[in-house]
Amino acid sequence: MEKIIEISKLEEIAKSVRKGIVEAVYRGKSGHPGGSLSIADIMTVLYFNEMNIDEKSPKWEERDRLVLSKGHCSPALYSCLAQRGYFETKELQTFRNIESKLQGHPDMNKVDGVDMTSGSLGQGLSVANGMAIAGKLDKKQYRVYAILGDGEIEEGQIWEAAMASSKYKLDNLCVIVDNNNLQIDGTIEEVMNSKPIDEKFQKFGFETITIDGHNISEIMEAFNKAKEIKGKPACIIAKTIKGKGVSFMENQVGWHGKAPNDEQFKQAIQELE
Repeated sequence: MEKIIEISKLEEIAKSVRKGIVEAVYRGKSGHPGGSLSIADIMTVLYFNEMNIDEKSPKWEERDRLVLSKGHCSPALYSCLAQRGYFETKELQTFRNIESKLQGHPDMNKVDGVDMTSGSLGQGLSVANGMAIAGKLDKKQYRVYAILGDGEIEEGQIWEAAMASSKYKLDNLCVIVDNNNLQIDGTIEEVMNSKPIDEKFQKFGFETITIDGHNISEIMEAFNKAKEIKGKPACIIAKTIKGKGVSFMENQVGWHGKAPNDEQFKQAIQELE
């Protein structure tokens, strides 16, 4: 599949991705819609414009890699993979069913297109480092993307990994922080204030880019800038809204991890239409 560069087309795909997220969580009767919806635009740009991937050859050695470190937001990943053609979209209805390959956290051994099993928060950047270092050693041209939550970066392992990213000058690595400002127990300021996020990553040796994580044009431009950075890793801090696209979920911490009921599901789908 060729890359899609038309912003209007990417915006339409992002709507479909959001509908897939809501559908999956509703059918599974559990899941994490808030943080999945907040990364839908970023994920859409990655899978339909940015990453060099082939849905017909999921294990292609030259492919770009994605580590969804905040693995509880698997509905966003699954919905993108389905839209891209790794599996049929109807499979999203099996989310979290005990017989389904689409479990609450992504499993690289079960789902084509999943590059890393994730969900234990704080570990994804370490894995992404390993992939990026391997690419350097093997003289491969692939890039590695790691999506972190702004609550997740309270984990100490993230900063140990960040030091390694800088030490090994991983300019083939791009970190994206989903800065929706909410985590399961409240705002990030209330739980464990990690701000200023940009200055922290800069001190750890990253080149930082701050964007509106729902502006397709800004997202595309940020990824282009990240590819031009040499000798150091890149970190895109995406200012987002938890639950973006569904009015009653937007910026509501209660929608971090619960499923909509029948009426809420109908309303959400109508809004996303």
